[in-house]
Amino acid sequence: MEDEDFRAPSALLQAQAIANLLDTAIPIPFVGIRVGLDFLVGLIPGIGDAIMLLASLRIVQLGKQLGVPQPLRTAMLRNSVIDFGLGFIPIVGDIVDLFYKANQKNVRIMERWWIQENKARVDAAAKQKLVEWEKAQEVDPS
Repeated sequence: MEDEDFRAPSALLQAQAIANLLDTAIPIPFVGIRVGLDFLVGLIPGIGDAIMLLASLRIVQLGKQLGVPQPLRTAMLRNSVIDFGLGFIPIVGDIVDLFYKANQKNVRIMERWWIQENKARVDAAAKQKLVEWEKAQEVDPS
């Protein structure tokens, strides 16, 4: 089958890895909340939020590289700017940052668009994997 090696493009995989690092890489014990560098570096007043905005904009740039349409990239940019703006509100901004995962939101936008654009290939690849799995589950009658 020609789609046997069909996988998500590297730009999407990179965006997912960055979003994980920025938003959810570190679990907070006993609380059940995950944080990332965005929260931790964002605790540094001013400069921390600016640095994290640049990292967040890398995800938007990867969206452009992937071919995500401009209206969706605008929504992604809006998420990043909202996250950046919230960081300037002392204490409250840091608490909100625990729950407003702009980078994860942006990757979800990219994923939904990419799946929609590649639905037939994704479905075919999934069907092929299911057939392979079913064959592996068959018991040899001899």
